[in-house]
Amino acid sequence: MTITVLIADDQAMVRAGFAAVLDAQDGIRVVGQAADGGEAVRMAHELRPDVVVMDVRMPGLNGIEATRMLQVPPRSSDHVPRVLMLTTFDIDEYVHEALRAGASGFLLKDALPDEVARAVRVIAAGEALLAPSVTRRLIEDFARRAPAPTVDTHLLSALTAREREVLELVARGRTNQEIAAELFIAEQTVKTHVSKILQKLGLRDRVHAVVFAYDTGLVRAER
Repeated sequence: MTITVLIADDQAMVRAGFAAVLDAQDGIRVVGQAADGGEAVRMAHELRPDVVVMDVRMPGLNGIEATRMLQVPPRSSDHVPRVLMLTTFDIDEYVHEALRAGASGFLLKDALPDEVARAVRVIAAGEALLAPSVTRRLIEDFARRAPAPTVDTHLLSALTAREREVLELVARGRTNQEIAAELFIAEQTVKTHVSKILQKLGLRDRVHAVVFAYDTGLVRAER
């Protein structure tokens, strides 16, 4: 099955570069390019791409607001594309807002072609992705900035004690392999726990599990 992609960035050279990289991949097809957030939303509703590669910072409607709007499809459609956010993490101050808006992953703008293609495939498959060089740092920064709980903490009561343990470790940036080693369980068991956590809490993916854990106060910054 071919993965369809819409690229949204206000820089024409960036759009062209990502389009060239992705169109050269087997099983990936770029169906459109947008120069700002408003155009991205309109084109996404029209073209129904599987993945929108969205720049955080764009004039007019920025990538965060565009991502938030894409989570609510028009009445004539139930299609909600996955959003892969482009970021220059060192200077972006809005990563946490983008997570809450519904982004499923982040990719640095200077990522290698193979990393870009892999990111699109991971996001399209329903998984969450943070660029390897960003993951831990992002989570640590999120922890420091996280406000007081903003969601219903009673939702945590739906989880078993083991599921809460797994969620805490996911929120601290551990991989499934690391969680398995720490809890002395099989990696497949970890995957099963993560799946059940997402289902019980109504979360889309691993990134949003991290947001949930900090928003409920389950995990706080390590001092």
